[in-house]
Amino acid sequence: MTIALRGGIFAEIIAKVAAMKAILDRILIDPEICGGKPCIKGTRIWVALILDFLADGMTEADLLKEYSQLSHEDVLAALAYGAEMSRERIMPVPLGHVA
Repeated sequence: MTIALRGGIFAEIIAKVAAMKAILDRILIDPEICGGKPCIKGTRIWVALILDFLADGMTEADLLKEYSQLSHEDVLAALAYGAEMSRERIMPVPLGHVA
């Protein structure tokens, strides 16, 4: 592997980290707002609420229609936050019966 190739990979990683930070900056955790639950900045909409609706099958379009103060980027931020949190914690998931 050449230095140029390594430099390109490092630059790509740095760009991805910067993009993730920018999108996660849309999330606010403040003890004075919603009891410190992660929310979308400028709202009292919990990240968990967005994730719950999406997990329950609500489309992004329906979510944005129902919560007009949200944007596509806010939904992406909620997904990114959920992804980051899943890297940090292990949640036991019950296994189904193996036949």
